[in-house]
Amino acid sequence: MVLARFLRPALPVTSTLPLLCRLAAVRHRSLVALAGMAAVPATLSASAAQIGGFLSKKPYAPPSWATHLSPMPSHTFSLGHFPTPIHKWNLPNLPEGTEVWIKRDDLSGMQLSGNKVRKLEFLMADALAQGADCVITVGGIQSNHCRATAVAAKYLNLDCYLILRTSKLLVDKDPGLVGNLLVERLALADLLKKKLSEEGRKPYVIPVGGSNSLGTWGYIEAIREIELQIQQSVDAQFDDIVVACGSGGTIAGLALGSRLSSLKAKVHAFSVCDDPEYFYDYVQGLIDGLQSGLDSHDIVSIENAKGLGYAMNTAEELKFVKDIAAATGIVLDPVYSGKAAYGLLKDMADNPAKWKGRKILFVHTGGLLGLFDKADQLSALAGSWRRMDLEDSIARKDGTGKMF
Repeated sequence: MVLARFLRPALPVTSTLPLLCRLAAVRHRSLVALAGMAAVPATLSASAAQIGGFLSKKPYAPPSWATHLSPMPSHTFSLGHFPTPIHKWNLPNLPEGTEVWIKRDDLSGMQLSGNKVRKLEFLMADALAQGADCVITVGGIQSNHCRATAVAAKYLNLDCYLILRTSKLLVDKDPGLVGNLLVERLALADLLKKKLSEEGRKPYVIPVGGSNSLGTWGYIEAIREIELQIQQSVDAQFDDIVVACGSGGTIAGLALGSRLSSLKAKVHAFSVCDDPEYFYDYVQGLIDGLQSGLDSHDIVSIENAKGLGYAMNTAEELKFVKDIAAATGIVLDPVYSGKAAYGLLKDMADNPAKWKGRKILFVHTGGLLGLFDKADQLSALAGSWRRMDLEDSIARKDGTGKMF
């Protein structure tokens, strides 16, 4: 375990990345997991291209309605399982005539990495194009993005260096093997104990959440995917798209794509960390970086849903996650989509006329491993159990027939 100051030369401090500023300046609030990974053979991508195309580099052609955006990526690297399904979500207590459908990006593959995969398909392709031999990224101690980056790097034979932010009280403690951190450690194979030396290395820095203008293309492409799904099978024209917002790249891509495409759905984002004005400014920077000529306030509505704070939940929010799973079979994570769905249904209850008769697409952004970090809190909500003794109708014969 080393402190963040060792990585300052590799992590430029800019006004658009305040988290990186904090990591560089306030060393006692951060810890760094530096991990080198034994990776898959370099020949895998060539063979995979002949078996479905997974883990293969592909030329990228943008949707016709996005060809004016610039810069435009030249390639992607296939990391996810797309298209992800869309189906009706039978939520309770909806306003009259309201339908909610759900886009299952929690099923995008790569170890439950959710929305992070779409961004990483563009970012990792760029890293390889620049000749990188390692990637560096940053996030909270239970970061879905850091876990996804670690897995993607291992797939592509790159080393991965993670800066994991934690509280001042916990910085000197081993964060353990819980939830996302468990997968990060297992996937990375070996936590490095030394600082990153740039001598002879070619690092590629990926921002918080993969949210820069290049990563934004991941959800511009998702809008094209939704367009095709509607045309081919889903009998619905969506009025609204609802999604959680944690770093800004997902909502920037959805909002920009929806405005430019035939979809024209209004995008509603529920922020789970910073305030809405921060995200309006951040999204503006992302779409300006693509020379869109649009105003973020015109293409997305952002509401505050952070509650107690990032990755912190009230008992009511956790009960909501449990109740929705019991009622609909959809498991939401407590950090992102759980808070977004909670905010959506609360707004529907408070303002039913606003949502009456509308068809809504909710984008489930994954992150289910974050539930493990809430195990103690959730166990108290899970309800009691009781024993039921049943007599066998057929006598047991040792060694045959029965499992129990």
